[in-house]
Amino acid sequence: MTLLELTVVILVLLTLISVLFIGAKAWKDGADRANCILNIRNFQVGVRSYANMNGTANGTSIPVASLTGDGNFISTFPVCPSAGVYTPAEDSNVPYVVATGNAFLTCSLAASDQHVPTSTSGW
Repeated sequence: MTLLELTVVILVLLTLISVLFIGAKAWKDGADRANCILNIRNFQVGVRSYANMNGTANGTSIPVASLTGDGNFISTFPVCPSAGVYTPAEDSNVPYVVATGNAFLTCSLAASDQHVPTSTSGW
């Protein structure tokens, strides 16, 4: 092999490796978005379960301590996989039972282009 052929082979291999890294990054971002959606959904289900079992009406506040913990509706408060922060829709300290179809938590990265979902309407 000549030096020119060897250089071409190395360039082709580097190009293929860079495409692989770009694909892996896109896959990880997609997995983070899916995990964020699942975190929001699971917390919503926990709040709704608590409300249904305790006869809590929409707009009523629920202490976070009664939702989270071993044996409760949610084991731990969710953590965003992309280092965002989840906040309840109404108040940052006390969760509220929101109407069906509305998301209970919002992610601080939801408005950025790094993170999706950007909208939770129709949930």
